[in-house]
Amino acid sequence: MQLSKNSNKHKQMKRHNFSAGPCILPQEVLLKASEAVMDLNGSGLSLIEISHRSKPFVDIMEKARALALELLGLEGKGYKALFLQGGASTQFLMVALNLLEKRAGYLNTGTWSDKAIKEAQIYDDIYEVASSKNAGYNYIPKGYEIPADYDYFHCTSNNTIFGTQMKEFPNSPIPMVCDMSSDIFSRQLDFSKFDLIYAGAQKNMGPAGTTLVVVKEDILGKVSRKIPSMMDYKVHISKSSMFNTPPVFAVYTSMLTLEWLKNLGGIKAIEEVNEKKARLLYSEIDLNPLFKGYSVKEDRSIMNATFTLANEDLKETFDTMWKEAGIEGLNGHRSVGGYRASMYNALPLESVQVLVEVMSELESKA
Repeated sequence: MQLSKNSNKHKQMKRHNFSAGPCILPQEVLLKASEAVMDLNGSGLSLIEISHRSKPFVDIMEKARALALELLGLEGKGYKALFLQGGASTQFLMVALNLLEKRAGYLNTGTWSDKAIKEAQIYDDIYEVASSKNAGYNYIPKGYEIPADYDYFHCTSNNTIFGTQMKEFPNSPIPMVCDMSSDIFSRQLDFSKFDLIYAGAQKNMGPAGTTLVVVKEDILGKVSRKIPSMMDYKVHISKSSMFNTPPVFAVYTSMLTLEWLKNLGGIKAIEEVNEKKARLLYSEIDLNPLFKGYSVKEDRSIMNATFTLANEDLKETFDTMWKEAGIEGLNGHRSVGGYRASMYNALPLESVQVLVEVMSELESKA
């Protein structure tokens, strides 16, 4: 049945999803995932009711792990990919349990790195190699030194709340750990510089419920403490991410997203799209006198653009305009205020164009 163009009751407007997480996902991924919930590959069983030990799901887990290494260019280089639970917040603790023996260095660039420091401090002395906290985390510190006698160096590649992103990474003399939760698979990097990468899936890879960990196996097994089995990377590696019942739906949907990215042309291809989106929005922020960016220009994130109104009296008008345009998830984090446009991999350029048009229209009305 074809609905009338004038039917407000049934007409569904396209929504432009700028939510910081859970993230926007490709429509084809959502369709395949929804079909699998009803019937996985014609098996007559739902994805979420099959045994996680069954061959169909074991194959899904293996493919997801292999795709992660392939897209990062880390195949055959001594790395293992794991899909775990507990979010990146559990990794704050897990990293310290597995790697911290005496002291570690942390770069403090935002709320999540600050929380990672607090968790690690439970176990030993943590040294902040540099911090931008006093400036409201609106920039990435540079020119710091990493002590060569520490156990590891920890950094956060992208800061969703404040809209900053590390453009360059140090040549660390010790193992380098990076929380890449909000920009994983979004840009080309030499991922072999990192000894451990972790990322909550819900920011740029899949639904909430699983966390990707990519770890170089030879950095493990060097601490003297006894590590609980669920918190031991070596245990999860030995069981191929199947030590306990994995989050089957989150892993499957992440696998579909990685397949989608590979079919697009991989990280190189999506980086080009992401840069176009970021250039378009930041250009409007800089040229439109009604808006001002939060973070310093050289450290702006291509994933999360943070900005405020120059005149708060226009807030009600602007909020009404972007909501009427079908835009969702634009409000900034409560600790910063203003607005935050999260432009993750699956967000189409069209959505950014709609936002820019609304911002331009506001200027014409003011």
